Order: sequence, then structure tokens, then C-alpha cells
Amino acid sequence: MRLKDKVCLITGGAAGIGKVTAQRFASEGAKVVICDVNREAGETLAAELGSDASFWVVNVADRAEVQAWVDGVVARYGRVDVLINNAGITRDAMFVKVKDGQLVKQMDEAAFDLVMNVNLKGVFNCAQAVAPYMIKQGGGVIINSSSVVGLYGNIGQTNYVATKAGVIGFTKVWARELGRYGIRVNAVAPGFIMTEMVQKMPEDVLAGMRSRTPLGRLGEPVEIANTFLWLSSDEASYVHGATISVDGGIVIGT
Repeated sequence: MRLKDKVCLITGGAAGIGKVTAQRFASEGAKVVICDVNREAGETLAAELGSDASFWVVNVADRAEVQAWVDGVVARYGRVDVLINNAGITRDAMFVKVKDGQLVKQMDEAAFDLVMNVNLKGVFNCAQAVAPYMIKQGGGVIINSSSVVGLYGNIGQTNYVATKAGVIGFTKVWARELGRYGIRVNAVAPGFIMTEMVQKMPEDVLAGMRSRTPLGRLGEPVEIANTFLWLSSDEASYVHGATISVDGGIVIGT
């Protein structure tokens, strides 16, 4: 019961790593608060987790929605102990694609802006909404979900990589600014994880992922959830400003 009675907010909590994290935190005694844009999945999960859990429909890129969510959480629970900034999307495309010396395709501005708004601005919005409450109560934990590609880059993911590298930058700055208030800030950089989305990929793509991972397999969502759990608990009380890779030793190829 490492999170007994802790109020833990999880963005993008209705599916994938967020869902497993919500389940893991609830099993450790947390009062789990999920936000997502998928109402049906979120409400189903909150009901599964019990009366201490709750769900809000929130677009993290919308500052007003985020602030209303956090204010509502504090009104109901009285505090915010942990924020897991997990929500994220991909809109992959080559930066530029050239054939016979001619430009044939490129990442469009809409795809760039959408990923930036959700993955980077969304993290900023949520952390900025909870920080004043954490300062007032004397502490808290903020954990930002980055990615192995934020460390090494990846072909076809200019927008996504930029956001995940940016999240690491956020983490370092906020660790410096918020540590004095007893707020610990860290990041987790997952490798290839077997979420519902990844499971639908062609087998040859999955085989390529495994071949680039020294442990020879993809990660399980619970392995990321367990890292979030440890960082949220008092067991990690002196871990601050860190980016922890949970990636099976992956090396991103060119």
C-alpha cells in the first residue's frame, strides 16, 4: 500500500500504459483520478477501480478544461499528491520525402501542431495547474512520460521526438524550480511497449522492434506502471530531475 490515500492524477488514463498505471496505483491504495478524451473507456475503468476512483473528460491541450479538472479534483479530494503526465499521440510522417530530386511529401503543419499541443503543451498545462496546489500543501510528485526516441531520435517522428525531448527539458527545469517546495519531478522514457496499439502492428514490424532490443522482447505496460509507482512512492524520495529509461536496453538505429 505504497500510495495509501494518495490522490493520483493520470492523464490519458483510459487505455494503454495509463490504464495499467491506474490499476496498479489503485492496488497500492491510491485514490485514482483519470482523465482522457475517451468517455466510455474512462468511465468503465473508473467503475472497475471502485468508489475512490473518478473520471473526467479532459483535452489536456485545452488550458481551461485542465484547470477546471484540477480545481474539481481538489474540491472533491482536498489535495493532489501525484500527477502522471501520460497523455500523448502520434502523427508520424517523414520531415521531407524526395523522389528523383523532387519533393513528393512532407510532414504537414497540422500534424506538427496537433502533436505539439497534446504532448508538450498538455504536459505544461497539467503541471502548471497542479503546482500551486502542491506548493500550498507542502509537496507532491510530478512524473512526465517521455520516450526513448526523445533521447535518440527516430525516423518519421520529427513532431513526436520534439515533444518527448521537450518533456525531458521541462523535467529538468521544474526540478530546479519546484524542489524547494518539496515537489519531486522526474521523467520516464519507455522503449517499445506492448500496448493495444502496438499489438495491432504487423508481425514484421514487431520483429524489428524486438531485434533492436537487447533483452529480445517488447516491454509490458505494467513495467512502465511499476516505474511510475516507484517514483511516486517514498521509496524514491531522493530521486529528482531524473529521466529513467525503461527500454530493455534498446539502441535506436539510423
